[in-house]
Amino acid sequence: MSQPRQRSELRDLQAALRTASDIAFDQEAPAGEQADVLVDALRRALAAAQSLADGPGGTGCREHPRGAVDPLWGDKEDPLPPGWGKCLLCNDRRRRAGRGLAARR
Repeated sequence: MSQPRQRSELRDLQAALRTASDIAFDQEAPAGEQADVLVDALRRALAAAQSLADGPGGTGCREHPRGAVDPLWGDKEDPLPPGWGKCLLCNDRRRRAGRGLAARR
């Protein structure tokens, strides 16, 4: 994981834990919307902690490191265009953009 990405994940972890801590240690037990915010903060904290522990994902994509790998990656019969990576989300965006350009012609 790159240094800037690691710092970003650490900041996300710290912010989520501060939010969770503020809610959990309040005078009143969290209920309703506060409980939902607590659950969301804990999920964000867990996701950030897992990112720190796991390192870069299988896609090699900076934007979607945990995204799905394009099923055409490495397909010799139907290869991806040159310069495309493993990330299905990025490749799908490229495909849709290509269709939009073709429709305008």
